[in-house]
Amino acid sequence: MSKPSETAAAPAEPIPECPHCQKPMPLCICDSVTPIENRLSLLILQHPQEQDRALGTARLLARHFADATLRVGLSWPSLSKALGRPVDNATHWAVLYLGSARAADLDVEGEIVALNRKGEIAENQRAILGKLEGVVLLDGTWSQAKALWWRNPWMLKCQRVILNPKHPSRYGHLRKEPRRDGLSTIEAAATILAGLERRPDIAETLHASFERLLTRYREVQAEMPELAPKPVRKGGRRDFRRRKRA
Repeated sequence: MSKPSETAAAPAEPIPECPHCQKPMPLCICDSVTPIENRLSLLILQHPQEQDRALGTARLLARHFADATLRVGLSWPSLSKALGRPVDNATHWAVLYLGSARAADLDVEGEIVALNRKGEIAENQRAILGKLEGVVLLDGTWSQAKALWWRNPWMLKCQRVILNPKHPSRYGHLRKEPRRDGLSTIEAAATILAGLERRPDIAETLHASFERLLTRYREVQAEMPELAPKPVRKGGRRDFRRRKRA
């Protein structure tokens, strides 16, 4: 019996994942996560089809905060159900959702902008933002974030906010955002929580963590191309996004 000219290549073994951030172990930076005590609660709603294990930031973000909840799904009957505990007043929670609103078009100066139900700049920004008790972030592509927004009508009871970031996302060429105000989820949290709590250290900690992730990704990218994110279909990402925002 003739022998095969070539030996069949053995299938590549799967890359193990971190049980905490669920990233491939070569990209895990959990050992460097700095805990943050936050006054405002954080709720991250991730679309179930969010698949960017390599550059997504939602789980990494949740690991930083003492009061953070990550939920994966499409809809929840109320803010309380999504959060897993009673909420007295949903109007004291902000939902960060860009939609079609652009801070640049609204001619605003601050990095955090509260909108009214018409999508216009709300009056008395300081009073609105000052009463907030928590923030909801939507983690997924632009179309996935839109789906989360429309499938959860209770969000209309919350205070809608958008961001007017001073700088574009640190993703750079690794992930091209369709809009300048499109940020990763961890960058969005850095902006809104640091601003609302008046704590620059929150932004510094989260940005440093994100930079470590990006550095680690660049280091292993050439050796492990299988970790590269899959091409995104037309519609773009909002890792907040993301996302999320990766």
